[in-house]
Order: sequence, then structure tokens, then C-alpha cells
Amino acid sequence: MFIGENLTNLRIMHGYSRKQLSEMLDVTEQAIWQYENSYTTPKVQIVNELKRIFKVKSKYFYTQDMISLYNVTSNVDVMNIAYRSKIMNTISRTQSEAKHVEFLDAFVEHITAKISLPTLKIVKLRDEVIDYLNRTDDSRLTQINKVAQLAREKLGFLHDTNDELMYLIEKSGVFVFEKAIGEEIDAYSLWTRKNRAYIILGNIKQSAARRNFDLAHELGHLLLHYRVEFTSLNRKEHKHFENEANLFAGAFLLPEDEFIVDMEEITAITNPDAYLDLKRKWKVSLQVLGYRANKLGIIEAKDHRNFYAALHRKSYLEVEPLDKSILLQKPLKIKTIIDFIATKKLVDVRQMIEKEWTVEISFFHQMTGVDSEFFDKYVNRDLDFDLQKVITIPKRISQ
Repeated sequence: MFIGENLTNLRIMHGYSRKQLSEMLDVTEQAIWQYENSYTTPKVQIVNELKRIFKVKSKYFYTQDMISLYNVTSNVDVMNIAYRSKIMNTISRTQSEAKHVEFLDAFVEHITAKISLPTLKIVKLRDEVIDYLNRTDDSRLTQINKVAQLAREKLGFLHDTNDELMYLIEKSGVFVFEKAIGEEIDAYSLWTRKNRAYIILGNIKQSAARRNFDLAHELGHLLLHYRVEFTSLNRKEHKHFENEANLFAGAFLLPEDEFIVDMEEITAITNPDAYLDLKRKWKVSLQVLGYRANKLGIIEAKDHRNFYAALHRKSYLEVEPLDKSILLQKPLKIKTIIDFIATKKLVDVRQMIEKEWTVEISFFHQMTGVDSEFFDKYVNRDLDFDLQKVITIPKRISQ
């Protein structure tokens, strides 16, 4: 029997309206509604087209999908998604991203079911932050600076580098993924109801320095804005929370004491090129260096305006020096987990993809942001292992 809910989940995750999908299939919008509500069963040629569009196998539409199997829908609240974006996002976009996280959450549940993960530092840190915020009379700016300082300390950062930014955030328990979110959204984050933290990073037009700020910005949302209902915010409120996350990111990436010492070496404070060594050290953009210096009072407002004007004049607002030479940090946690469970033979990756999820490798690539070749090597390796059961393969003699 065709399971209409599976189609609904795929459609929403991909951001298609019923009308858009109907045009792709050359059927009526009402037909899509009927498929999704199990009033009618699509013909074989329609199912084949759905397979092609969503990168799944036919069986996908006739067996319980992983979202239902792991019951993650109630675990992801669409209202708690915090975007790094200059615009207010539509409900349809937010629903699409929430559905995407549901698929990711089902995937994480699946691959971690047979292993024990260490106690999550990020949850302990969040609870410590909540306790501090509830009992302090400090100004909000002081709160943000103290939380940033606490986060560096608890997550194990050295005082003078951000070289292990991605690694330490993932190690703390945050699941970080990449996705082609679009031009208008840099990243987003949320907590699930089961205390799992996600950060989804866009992968369009990203330099290492800009990505590092996105990562720190979303960490700020996770720590400062737990359970804020972002979809209910008006534009002014949205801008307020974005500004707080920006302040956190600046304080987190450029710790005050060390940065003040660094700035003593800068003589031409309005010249962006004078900050290149600091960009190399901290792996943040020239814009962020100027922003942080201004917030600390090292650069006065007038000088900061001149600094920004120089960025514009040199076209550094589009592409900065060193953008191509600083290594882009990429998420590795999911790859590491898959490597572990596959090596320990806790999970057969080919069976997971083809039999349990009933999808194509390209589906996993789109869902997780992990390159297809990573999954492909396990599928091909598993196939080679199976072939050895039925044919004899001569062993190579190492020289």
C-alpha cells in the first residue's frame, strides 16, 4: 500500500509545494493531495518519476520511513529554529528546514543506536549558562561576554587560537551539517526536545573566516536563546536576537584580553590591510576584527566608519585577502561515527542505504552534506566483501 505520509515528508523537506510537485509530475494539485492522504495510489510511472525526483527507491513509498520509525517529528519544533539571516524567513521555508532536521535526527538516531556517546559538554554548558542568566543582575552585554568566555573555557579552547573551532564544537556534542540552504540564509541552529543540538551551515560562497563566524553565531543562539520561539518574533525582535548572537560570536572568537594585546600592534587602525596578521591568527574576517575592536572601544565610531569605508573601497566586502588561503573547516563528526560503526561491523552501510532507508546514495549526500564518494566507498567495499563469498580472488603478494 502506498504510504502518502512518506511522500509528504519528502516534498516538505525539498521545499516543494503541492502545486510545484504537480507541475513536475504533470498531474493536478488535487492528485498530489490524494496521494499524500492515501485516497488514491499513483500509477507505476508516477512512482518512477517520484523516485527520480527524490533519489529514493520504489520501496520507499510502501514501507514506514525513518522519520516515522524513530518518531522524531515530535522531537523537532519548527518554532525553535534560529537563522543566521538578514531576512525574516517564511513559514514554508522554516517547515522545510524543520523536516530536513527530522530526517537528520532519524539518521543520527539510527547510526548511534548501537554505540555509547560521551556525556555532552554542550548540554552541561547550556544548563550552566541558563543558571547564570537566571540569577545574575549583570547587564546584557556583560552576560554575553561572560557566556562567550565560559564557552571557550568549557569547550577546551586555547586562549590564542581558533584552529580547532569546528572540532571542539562537534566534540562538545553539537551535530554540524552542511547544506545548500540558499543565498539569503548563512546558517541555522536548534535544540531538539531530546537535548540534541544541531547547526546547519550553508555551503554557498563561503570563506573559512565567514564560516567560522557563522559557526560561532549559531553557538551563541544555542547558548543564549534556548527555547526562544523564533517564528513568533517580529522584525525588531529578530534583529535584536541576531545582534546578540553577533556580539557573542565576536567575543567568543576574539577573547578580550588576548585581542586587546594584539590590537596594540596595530598602528593604522582604519586600514584593513594592517589587520591581515590578526586574520591569519584568529581565522576571522577583517570585518569581524573591526567590529570587535569597535565594540571593545579600541576603535571609536568615526574610525570604525572609516575602516568600513576602506573595506568597501578595496572591494573587501565581497572577497577579502587570505580568503582562499585559510583552510575551510568542515564537519567530520558524522563521518567519524560512520567509519567507527562500519569498521566495527555494527552497521552494514550498503544495507542501511538500500534496504533500511531504501534510498540512493545521492539522497544521503543531499541530506547530510557528506560527499557521495564517502558513502560509495562503503557500498563498494561491502559489495567486494560479498563477492569474496562466491569467487576466489588471488591474494596480492606485497613486495
